[in-house]
This record gives sequence, structure tokens and C-alpha cells, in this order.
Amino acid sequence: MIVARAIQATRRYGEVTALDQVDLDLHAGELVGLLGPNGAGKSTLLNLLVGLRRVSAGRVELFGGDPRDPAYRRQIGMTPQETGLPPTLRVGEVVDFVAAHYPDAVPRAELLGRFGLDDLVRRQTGGLSGGQRRRLAVALAFVGRPRLVFLDEPTTGLDVTARRELWDGIRHFHAEGGTVLLSSHYLEEIEALAQRVVVLGQGRVLADDTVGAVRDLVGLRRVSLVVPELPALPGVRNVSQVDGVTHLLTSDSDQLVRDLVGSGVTFSDLEIRATSLEDAFLAITTGSPAAGAGAGASRGGAGASADAPAAQPVEA
Repeated sequence: MIVARAIQATRRYGEVTALDQVDLDLHAGELVGLLGPNGAGKSTLLNLLVGLRRVSAGRVELFGGDPRDPAYRRQIGMTPQETGLPPTLRVGEVVDFVAAHYPDAVPRAELLGRFGLDDLVRRQTGGLSGGQRRRLAVALAFVGRPRLVFLDEPTTGLDVTARRELWDGIRHFHAEGGTVLLSSHYLEEIEALAQRVVVLGQGRVLADDTVGAVRDLVGLRRVSLVVPELPALPGVRNVSQVDGVTHLLTSDSDQLVRDLVGSGVTFSDLEIRATSLEDAFLAITTGSPAAGAGAGASRGGAGASADAPAAQPVEA
């Protein structure tokens, strides 16, 4: 069953095209990760699907109906990138206020326990840390027992422990049959949670498949080594350095090693392994030659766009 859908969805802000003919089907019970660089159109797509913005062309559906219809929107939960909480209300009072809008809300203690917020129930939200406010904002998306939850960068600002506690809460919802569309900049998060990943770039879908398939889509290997100075080498798609280790992406790791040896450069700690989701993401979104398969296998191509400007008003 398709619970949310974008059909040739396009959204423009003046001369800027934030989404360009995007097709996306979200099926019941899926946990889908939405990836893309800043300005790729992720937040715009989420806002269209929950009815906060209108399409400029094409169509979006929520449970087969108009996302702006309250009858359909009552079945969803959402945590946007930025949320405002009444600073003088206590955490428990905020949960009770939101719960009052639903006929069968999750009990306060159960919800706070699920997201590791039990000990904050009497704290005023204005006195919470940024990470604690973020965890509360995510928890509120689940108050009304939604069928479908949209999470836009839910773990931004959280430490590792808090992030993993939040992951457990999302997994619990998904294990009970809930559907999740999760936008995140943390590729580790998408690998840990998602079954399927959609990569957006310049307002179009560049890849849409399982996490494993997207990794394999680019046909690259990662070669890692410690080298004082890297010579120019053919066949290298991307170069990065972390903690003194140089990482190279290539479609032919055997030839790359032969070229390294032939260059006469001194290197150590050589390691060759399959690409990570992060490697694939970089190759797909930077438009390297190795990403050509990804573009061909996607539902969209390239197009100039950006996310919606922050100053744009929300449409009812």
C-alpha cells in the first residue's frame, strides 16, 4: 500500500526550482532514508508531502488524498528541522498539550520512556539543552500514534548516546508497523536505520534503491593508505584525508595499487575495501564518471535548483 506519493512533483520559488519533476512512492511499513547535499530539495519534498507547501506542478498524495486535508494529516507525525517549544511549559505539560489533540494518544510516561526523557518530565523546556529540546521535538511526532512519520534531520545537535537512544525509539515505531521517511546528513544514521535510500541532488532523484544496492551502484572501491605526498594517479574519483590517512575512491583498485608502486612513492598501511554509503553518496552527488550508473538508474536527471529560502512563508 502506498501511503505517500510524489508524481512529477515540481516546486519553484520565483526563479529557483527547488524540486524538479520528482517521482517517489512510500509504501506502508518502509523506513526510507532521504539523502542529499544542502540545497538538494529534501526539506521542500517533506513539506509538500505533509501539506505545508503546494506543488507548482505535478501532484502529491497522502494516504491517497490531499496532504492539506486535516483528515489525512491526522495520521502523520512530523519533526521539522526547526521547532519552537513554549519555554515556560514543563516537558510533561507540552506532551499533554499535544496529546490532547488526538483521540488515542500514547501515554506520557510511555512516550518519554521510549525516547529517554523520563527524568525531564518536570523541567521547563526553556531550561533544556539544545539536544534535549531536539529529543522532545522528535518524541512529539509520535504522540498521536501516527501511521507515517516524517523526520527532518532529527538528530542534529545530539551526542552519540542521545542519538542512539533516539534510533531505538524510531526502530520501536517501525517494528510495530509504522512507516518512516527520514532525512539526515548523518550517513551512518541512514545505514543504521534505513532499508531503502533515496538520494536527491539539484532537485531530482539521483538514486532510489536499497542501501546495499546504492553502495554497489557506483562500482567503486576505497583504497586507504598513509602517504607523505600523493602523486597524481589515473582513475581516482575522489580523494579525502582523515586523521592522517588518505582515502581514494577508484573503479579499479588493482590498477591503482600498481600505479602507486610504479610511482616510487613511499606508503604504508594499505587497505582496500568496498565502498560505504558515504562513498556512494559522494560519487553520486558530485556527478563523477563513476556515478553515471546511478543517474541512469534513477527516476530523474540533473537540474539546477536549491532548497526553499528560509524566509518563504508557510502555506496553509
